[in-house]
Amino acid sequence: MKTTRIMAVAVLIAASGLALHVARAQQSGIKRTDLQRHDLGVPGREVIQVRVELAPGVAFPGHTHPGEEIIYVLEGSLEYEVEGKPPVTLKAGDVLFIPA
Repeated sequence: MKTTRIMAVAVLIAASGLALHVARAQQSGIKRTDLQRHDLGVPGREVIQVRVELAPGVAFPGHTHPGEEIIYVLEGSLEYEVEGKPPVTLKAGDVLFIPA
């Protein structure tokens, strides 16, 4: 009984955190649409394809990922910046590879 209650609380906390994250992203002019997710041939690795739409002038908060990223700009432009390096401006049709 105690384990079930703890699990239910953990699920509610996780769901609340996810809802808060989604609400923040929508409020800040960032829309993320998950397109597909597949396991790769390497244990513990997967590929995730998402479409991210940023409203004009919106900055995506700094973050990291455990794996590589490939960014393809569909329309508009995107300024990408890594700490200590000059920013790079990408335009529609440009591709950016970010190592893990």
